[in-house]
Amino acid sequence: MISKRITAALAGATTLSLVLAACGGDGGDSGSSSSGDTVKSLTVLDYYNNDPDKSLVQKGLDSCASQLGVTIQRETVPGDTLIQKVLQQASSKTLPDVLMLDNPDVQQIAATGALAPLNDLGLSGDGVIQGMVDATSYDGKLYGLAPVTNTIALFYNKDMLAEAGVQPPKTWDELKAAAKKLTRPGRYGMAFNANATYEGSWQFLPAMWTNGGDETDLTSPQVSEALQLWVDLVQSGSASKSVINWTQGDVKDQFVAGKAAMMVNGPWQIPALQKTPNVKWDVVTFPLNKPDQTPVAPLGGEAWTVPLNEDQAKQQKAADFVKCLNSDENELAWAKARFTIPTKTALLDQYVQEVPSMKAFTEQVRTARARTGKLGDKWPEAAKVIYQAIQLALTGKAPAQDAFKQASGG
Repeated sequence: MISKRITAALAGATTLSLVLAACGGDGGDSGSSSSGDTVKSLTVLDYYNNDPDKSLVQKGLDSCASQLGVTIQRETVPGDTLIQKVLQQASSKTLPDVLMLDNPDVQQIAATGALAPLNDLGLSGDGVIQGMVDATSYDGKLYGLAPVTNTIALFYNKDMLAEAGVQPPKTWDELKAAAKKLTRPGRYGMAFNANATYEGSWQFLPAMWTNGGDETDLTSPQVSEALQLWVDLVQSGSASKSVINWTQGDVKDQFVAGKAAMMVNGPWQIPALQKTPNVKWDVVTFPLNKPDQTPVAPLGGEAWTVPLNEDQAKQQKAADFVKCLNSDENELAWAKARFTIPTKTALLDQYVQEVPSMKAFTEQVRTARARTGKLGDKWPEAAKVIYQAIQLALTGKAPAQDAFKQASGG
């Protein structure tokens, strides 16, 4: 089962310019081959096929191309067609020199033998958040580096909470109480995406993982407790029954329209929120079931990889290109322009100082996990069971404690 892209293409911030610094001074060209100087062009494949992301990413690619003295031939495709195209290219040995993959797909493509281990080309994951290293490694070797990442947290309408005398919730009990108090005719206290896609599974992971639930045992009490939270919010009327059909974009629309006081969502929604200045919002990390828990959310974002190439010089130049994309300067520039988060832990504090609205997301990234961290390329199968169980429970076809057993065919 081929995993699909979980989040929509990240919306870039048109109000911020992307000025990518030269890549020198961030690791130099260690591991590069002198014969690499003969390489004059590289091919690149990615799925940033819509603006503003397409143009913002192009600036980053052009910056590194200039730094390395190469021209690039870039092809962009829709996100839901990338993996099929990559598998076709792998079988026909026509893969590009540099390939972008959604981070949950890296292990699957690495398992086919199509990618070059980056460790052998002078690159490493040193200093990168562990969750992303886990996502882009396979059989102990690193196959991708992601300049930026993203995750999800809890947005809230500041005016609505202040009017109701409600503090941003820190626990599940506080979340349920706040959502109930914030609910009134024409407005729900809480909105989230629980649809029957990988997106629905993605939005459920902060509750499941924070509570100690694990995709290796979806019938555990910790997992059903997390599902009960979703059930309680819907059955109490604090969240709409329509969450079973909503996308993350739909959730954002409810929040922007004033029809939801809180929502689970990601920072790619911030540009849209900035276009509605009458909506005063802030973000906190996802609430805990018990006060001693640590919030654990899933990591989004894309990694850049180097497909195997018989032309060793070109393969090394491609690796140098990936290294440039992951320089400190480029990580910060890309993060600021696109409301994403640098993957190097040493950059996180500086980033929050410069983009305070990303504070909660950045905190969550420090402890966030890769979806493929435990199951590898088997993750999509678990994700399907998760969203099917959510559907069963929210439509009343199974109680939360039985939904996962039923969804997995037990």
